[in-house]
Amino acid sequence: MSAPRVSFVSLGCPKALVDSERIITRLRAEGYEIARKHDGADLVVVNTCGFLDSARDESLNAIGSALSENGRVIVTGCLGAEPEVIREKHPNVLAITGPQAYESVMAAVHEAAPPSHDPYVDLLPPQGVKLTPRHYAYLKISEGCNNRCTFCIIPALRGDLVSRPAADVLREAEKLARAGVKEILVISQDTSAYGIDIKYQTSTFGDREVRAKFLDLAEELGKLGIWIRMHYVYPYPHVADVIPLMAEGKILPYLDIPFQHASPQVLKNMRRPAHGEKTLDRIRGWREVCPDLAIRSTFIVGFPGETEDDFQMLLDWLDEAKIDRAGCFKYEPVKGARSNDLGLEQV
Repeated sequence: MSAPRVSFVSLGCPKALVDSERIITRLRAEGYEIARKHDGADLVVVNTCGFLDSARDESLNAIGSALSENGRVIVTGCLGAEPEVIREKHPNVLAITGPQAYESVMAAVHEAAPPSHDPYVDLLPPQGVKLTPRHYAYLKISEGCNNRCTFCIIPALRGDLVSRPAADVLREAEKLARAGVKEILVISQDTSAYGIDIKYQTSTFGDREVRAKFLDLAEELGKLGIWIRMHYVYPYPHVADVIPLMAEGKILPYLDIPFQHASPQVLKNMRRPAHGEKTLDRIRGWREVCPDLAIRSTFIVGFPGETEDDFQMLLDWLDEAKIDRAGCFKYEPVKGARSNDLGLEQV
């Protein structure tokens, strides 16, 4: 009996990509083959994004394409948290699950295409199945977020912050390094808040106890002898604690920090945990310790209530901050976001 074949579509952010990797790893471990094309597969799994309206449209279109080409489709991911939206446009999907619902996805796959697993011939690499090139991999250290930015619906989709035990994270990182990965990209919704929800609890890793804390994790990862790059960091004061590790070459001198804006009023309307002047002071302090520090950031323009003065303040801030890489996005209303109810004019 030949193994069932599953075609897979992964949409959205790196966190969703890691979810896809986990599902595909489970599929391969149970003997399923991963098909490159929908046509000829036993079914299609679509991991959706539901953050922006454009992403929702892309997800709905991907589901439609999978139905046209195959006809047997299971939907998961962030848009899966709104099954009525999916059913309204695509009533014939086999099953719908929300984000991080690995067991529900596998149960739906088992029902639609039961596995034919032979443990003597089905081999799985120890690091699991990765969707990235062989030289780098994402390492997700937590799920969800405790922040309540008015433009964001991630907490509604993925819940509050849930940190992984440090030992679990480090064991996964070790497997990646042993498999030949040269660069690990540490990701979450709020990387610098890692461990707050579990009160920085310790767990046993090898012959020692390690704390679930941003600095401790960075120190431990820095011992692997490969590149460690920190993504999605909020500009909290304790971020300064990891900068010496960068200056010493233990982790990459790189921070991905979504500042989003510089105007105090816009940041207040966004409910962002930062102030433009404070972030400038912090950036200066970081660079005094590590002159080679590279900073990447993202910014939203046209947020409800933003004035020309606010926009100019952002431009002036950028001149002073000297961000190395910046991504700028026009504000886009998101269904369910509180920014829709601020009563402010959208620019």
